[in-house]
Amino acid sequence: MTKSLVGAILAVALAAAASPPGPVYIDPLLYNDVGANYTKWRNSSAIGFNPTNTAPPFIQVFDRSFLNITGPSATIRKIASNPGFAFAHEAPIYVQDLNLVIFASARGGALGYSGWYNNSVVSMINMTEVDMALASTTGDVNIQVQTLNLSDDVQMLNGATGPYKGDLLFVTAGRALLPPSVVRVNPSPPYNTTVILDNFLGRQFNSLDDIKILPGTDIMFFTDPPYGWLGGFRPEPMLPSQVYRFDPSTGQVRVIADQFVLPNGIAFAPNGKTAFITDTGIYGGLLGTNQTFPATIYQFDVDPTTQSFTNRRVFAYTDSGTPDGIHLDTNGNVYSGCGDGIHVWNDEGTLIGKFFLNSTASDLIFTKSGLVILEGTAMKDHGSAKS
Repeated sequence: MTKSLVGAILAVALAAAASPPGPVYIDPLLYNDVGANYTKWRNSSAIGFNPTNTAPPFIQVFDRSFLNITGPSATIRKIASNPGFAFAHEAPIYVQDLNLVIFASARGGALGYSGWYNNSVVSMINMTEVDMALASTTGDVNIQVQTLNLSDDVQMLNGATGPYKGDLLFVTAGRALLPPSVVRVNPSPPYNTTVILDNFLGRQFNSLDDIKILPGTDIMFFTDPPYGWLGGFRPEPMLPSQVYRFDPSTGQVRVIADQFVLPNGIAFAPNGKTAFITDTGIYGGLLGTNQTFPATIYQFDVDPTTQSFTNRRVFAYTDSGTPDGIHLDTNGNVYSGCGDGIHVWNDEGTLIGKFFLNSTASDLIFTKSGLVILEGTAMKDHGSAKS
């Protein structure tokens, strides 16, 4: 049984929290009919579903198959924190050869078109140091985080994947008239950057959000919602909210899926036959929140010849927040950062469990030590889980 790590940006009040209780089982049959006198109605998706009032963070089980993922003695432990700064929020990449997790901060503040701006900060943490620190104590640890000084081409980094031919792949949301882009970054000093795409046949993208490589190929797929405009640091969108395919060997870029409000995370099944796109339409930035808009994961078949996305259908709708970053394990279980933590569905779309934080987790990444989850101002570890 190996350790499984959860990175979480938690509220300051949770920074000194003790290890959570054992898994808490929620029997769905007990909540199918609660009656008019039920006192825990959730009229806002910002409120997490915690009918047992268990103190977070904890492992919440909706189907006992979830214990095959976590094991019976999983814990959540902080591994790094920076109170007051959302330093670990987006774009996690695991560099296995170096045993590093690289990630970016949330973009914050009102970002106009002047010389002053608050760009995302790219950082990394050494998982070997994490493992050694966790082995020496049963409590939380606070591993030193190193900041990477990247080129000014990398503005408002939001999504990432890799390694890709030895490099990392980032997508940026752009800033003002600096276009959103796909960027290759060397994972070793001096962290050289190369922009490999910043337009669709001469038209700027809106604000690239996430990127993945189709398994077995070098072909990139990325999402493009107008979050830069909704956040006040990019012009009004001039393209629909779409998902793109980019073949760097030919330079060809084409749209392979549309009809989204705000397409966000993207992932593929391990065999490359199925694609998943999250739509975070519920959060409209300057347009406000509309709970009738999507907080939905859509599933597609990937055409084996054209790699077009076909047979669109709903895979899952999250009950809390929106599904942001999305990943699949080797068994086809789907993980996504949502409003109260990380939600996990089996390959049929059944919610089997949560890493319940009672705060938003934006993204996650698998490492050889386990699962690291990013959540805002701290990082936490979920240990003793089966991988």
